[in-house]
Amino acid sequence: MNRTYAVVLPVLAAGLLLSNSVAADDAPELEAVRAKMNAMFEEIKPENVYQSPIDGWYTVQKGSIVAYVSEDGRYLLQGDLIDLDEQVNLSERSRVDARRALISSLTEDQGILFSPEKVKYRVTVFTDVDCTYCRKLHSQIEEYLAQGIAVRYMLYPRNGPASPSWKTSEDVWCATDRQGALTAAKLDRSFESHKCNTSPVTESYVLGQDVGLTGTPAIVFDDGTLISGYLPPEALTARLQRAAGN
Repeated sequence: MNRTYAVVLPVLAAGLLLSNSVAADDAPELEAVRAKMNAMFEEIKPENVYQSPIDGWYTVQKGSIVAYVSEDGRYLLQGDLIDLDEQVNLSERSRVDARRALISSLTEDQGILFSPEKVKYRVTVFTDVDCTYCRKLHSQIEEYLAQGIAVRYMLYPRNGPASPSWKTSEDVWCATDRQGALTAAKLDRSFESHKCNTSPVTESYVLGQDVGLTGTPAIVFDDGTLISGYLPPEALTARLQRAAGN
């Protein structure tokens, strides 16, 4: 495989499929590009390639991963497309839309929820049981709750399968008291667990890749905004307030 394709393919393949509506009278050029993209990257389906905001280029999107391909199918560009007149990052807008769809698809039984009695805001936090700032965030969980922020944790062992943190994450998921087990794991304390279906850990890990995480903790708002890294309770509240205002 060409080295360029070997680099690009894992990036484009990171997300779940996100369908995009396209015109019924798709041009032959678009169909040809779709066929070429699928031939090179089997994970890229026709609906992942569609008209971009600029002439001569098509958008390739899979989850929150966005790239652009020239209309002749020769050049693939990865980077942000910015409308200078409107001062808008069009690529980030697409990513936000994708993250919002991915987060809204989660059900109540996915993740580990810490919730105040009166919920003002909700966030989804992708967490690793061992990372320093993940532990710092969780050490202040009561302060986040006091701010009215419901925190839904998704287990994201950043070192991947077969790592010690992956095994610990599976044990946390299989604990009867997942909240207590997560807290204990972040304090390097023992906790009771049992055998269970651990596929939700894999699903959470894949979802984190789809969202486009670059590290942990990663905080995702319901509107698709992604905060990479730790924010103290007051700062997170301020960001949520601004997002709500917008």
